[in-house]
Amino acid sequence: MPRLRHILVFCLLSLSEAVFHLSAAAEYIGRVVDTQGKPVGYATVYMADDPVIGTATGSNGLFRINTDLPIFSELIISFIGYEKQVLLLSELQHEDTTVIVLKEQPIHLEEVVIAAKPQKQKNKRRRMQDLLATVHRQMQADFPLDATGYHIVSDVRMDAEDEPWGMEQMIANVVVLPRQGHIAKDMRTGKKGIVPTDSVQFSGEHCKRFFDASIRSLADTILAGNDLETIHPQMRKAANAVDSGVVVHRALWSMGNIVYDFINTMNDIAHWEVSNESEGETVLTYTEKQNILGIFIYRMKRHYILNSDDLSVRRFSEQAHVELNIPFGYKVKPHEMQMLNLLNMGEKQIEQYRIRKVHADISLNTIYQQRDGHLYPLEKNLQADATIVGKRKDRKPTGRGMITTADTIPFNIRATQRVTTLQTRNVKPLKHDQIRNRVPRTIVPIY
Repeated sequence: MPRLRHILVFCLLSLSEAVFHLSAAAEYIGRVVDTQGKPVGYATVYMADDPVIGTATGSNGLFRINTDLPIFSELIISFIGYEKQVLLLSELQHEDTTVIVLKEQPIHLEEVVIAAKPQKQKNKRRRMQDLLATVHRQMQADFPLDATGYHIVSDVRMDAEDEPWGMEQMIANVVVLPRQGHIAKDMRTGKKGIVPTDSVQFSGEHCKRFFDASIRSLADTILAGNDLETIHPQMRKAANAVDSGVVVHRALWSMGNIVYDFINTMNDIAHWEVSNESEGETVLTYTEKQNILGIFIYRMKRHYILNSDDLSVRRFSEQAHVELNIPFGYKVKPHEMQMLNLLNMGEKQIEQYRIRKVHADISLNTIYQQRDGHLYPLEKNLQADATIVGKRKDRKPTGRGMITTADTIPFNIRATQRVTTLQTRNVKPLKHDQIRNRVPRTIVPIY
């Protein structure tokens, strides 16, 4: 018996030592490429169990991540427009570089759904009404009425002339209170009523800004402008506040309120089309156009990709083209420019800036997951390409008089939000201090 006890103690000690080695801190190295072998820069890399532990790839696709999590922990590699890759830490090498290939996502942001030519049918309008009514009933059954909690990783990358200058990542908790509604006027009928929109509560946990090490010096001037040391203290405080990032991430999650958009347009039969695609999918497309004296031009298409069997939503895709042509220019407020991260200029310059034209193309995709008989967002992707044309006034080098300079500012936004944890039961609304919580922003250089 004593001998058996010694053997058991020895086994337990050996097991505990093995577990210790499994979870000892280590550095893991990898290189992310696409199917053509080209490096993928600014792909995010984080631990599934703890998204705070993460980094981003450099322009060469390389990343390094340090963690003491067990080697059987899952590592997620994510980049917009590509399928996420999930690996175990044990699949990465400590010294040699493991090559990780990202494949293009089946749902592309550039996806254009072409409706089939309408067939000659009697009572076409009636059939469309019946189809939309059936889809509406299915939505009412599919989308939950109870509060839902999401833990998300939100990546927003900004490019200037196709050159990425940085990316911001927000790890946050989101609580969605379905169909809370608010009073609003129907644009078509002019009547006021309850609009069945979702109420979105957003609380950031951690925020990181990734910058290429070669342009690290720009990190201090992003948002604040070149006059970092001379701008007003309140402006500097606002420029360094993470709240500006939270606005972007929260807005992304709130976009694409599928049930509200559908209900608000389902009676506009003339603007709906239907086409059948392969693999049992039916696509419903709603088109809307506006042109107000050439000053405001708006074209939008919403695609509801449905399961042909029960007409439940598989994914939602929306494309919009917006043009603003303001003859006398719009004088922007300092906080509007700072929050949008559009210009790298000081407060005085912003006060002189007037936007004359804005052209933007925006694409949004939402992928859904099914849980307990209901549908919940799994992933959201956004791509926005815009050009701002404006004029600003600068003082002449002599200090006397002003110079008017025309600016054409192209910028691109690529964003992806992925759900890491979904809570469907016993979800309570966030408290006021949680929503208003200011989260520190960490600057992370990547190589």
